[in-house]
Amino acid sequence: MTLNHDHASKTAEFVAFFRALEYSYPKERRLFEDPYAVRFLSSSLQAAAYLSRIPLIGKSVPYLVDRWGPGARASGVARTRLIDDHLINALEKGIKQVVILGSGFDSRAYRIPTVGRIRVFEVDQPGTLFEKKKKLKRILGPVPEDVTFVETDLNTQKLEQALSDAGFNMKRPAFFIWEGVTNYLSEQAVDTTLRFIGRTAPGSFVLFTYVHKDTIDALAEDPSLRRIYRLLQRIGEPWTYGMIPEELPEYLESRGLELVEDVNSTEFRKRYLNPHGPHMKGYQFYRAALAQVKSQGSQPQIRFFRSFFK
Repeated sequence: MTLNHDHASKTAEFVAFFRALEYSYPKERRLFEDPYAVRFLSSSLQAAAYLSRIPLIGKSVPYLVDRWGPGARASGVARTRLIDDHLINALEKGIKQVVILGSGFDSRAYRIPTVGRIRVFEVDQPGTLFEKKKKLKRILGPVPEDVTFVETDLNTQKLEQALSDAGFNMKRPAFFIWEGVTNYLSEQAVDTTLRFIGRTAPGSFVLFTYVHKDTIDALAEDPSLRRIYRLLQRIGEPWTYGMIPEELPEYLESRGLELVEDVNSTEFRKRYLNPHGPHMKGYQFYRAALAQVKSQGSQPQIRFFRSFFK
């Protein structure tokens, strides 16, 4: 989610780059298959992604990326897989609407087969969606009819009206994906969006990522975070909002949501990567939370989701 309406988000491109680098690994080692990610990149990052696929010398690309920002890539690809798994699980349970908030260069609507039969709403600012649609046309030709692009700025516009105008059905359960976005928004924007999701149909879920508030507060002063801070300032996409994990259950409860799970990046990396590798270092402040819209019949589903990775 970029602060500049006229240009595509640079952080969205960085995440696509991390996903594209998964192709540098053997097929059996990849956390997911995203053949589209590389097509969303600028020429320089695209060249780096293709270079990473060359035997032997290609290994230097993810190595250098990890040296520059320890934990960023590993955290990014592990959370991608985490969200993929929860989304596929929700679709198997009958979810018929998917809303991707701050969709950036997310390609789940095109790369996950079971999503192809589901109504998908991709929500982002005009500049990012314009660039995405232009590149999708080159990749796919006509965009699937079940995908609807919704231009809005969550910091200044209400999601409810934008989705309603786009055909979102409040009476049908939905799965909301809010990946890598909340930390770029205002406190009010996050509050308003979660309150709206809390009013959607029982059986709806939201999986969102967030940054620990202590990290947001220390970003400009902590030497270990200075490189991240300078990059975000340079590209004009600063982190502005964080949450406190211990306060999350009560926070969500007051907004019509029940917390299912809340894990930090170390925990979700352990689910998919070697728990003893160097990629486990860094980015412990990034977290992913799954919540369900409150209803009397929600408990069985919550228990199912909590046991999903046991």
